[in-house]
Amino acid sequence: MALKITEECINCDVCEPQCPNQAIAMGPDYYVIDPARCTECVGHFDEPQCVAICPVACIPPDPQHAEDRQTLLQKFERLQSQQSEQPQGQPVD
Repeated sequence: MALKITEECINCDVCEPQCPNQAIAMGPDYYVIDPARCTECVGHFDEPQCVAICPVACIPPDPQHAEDRQTLLQKFERLQSQQSEQPQGQPVD
């Protein structure tokens, strides 16, 4: 299941650089997570890094994007494949 950042976010800027999939970006009012890029750190870490570092515990699972571990692993593999196809320095869509 992808994660989401709730309105309790204090925009402390600690979660964005922790995301290995570049799934976190500043939204209109607070940070947001792109569910197409969020793997809950499956393939990278044992636990979601944004959740581990968030000082206000505002990153719960997103029930709108329910995914099991196998699906998250497949997403990780797809993202890694896309990244390896990009020239150095080019962002992955």
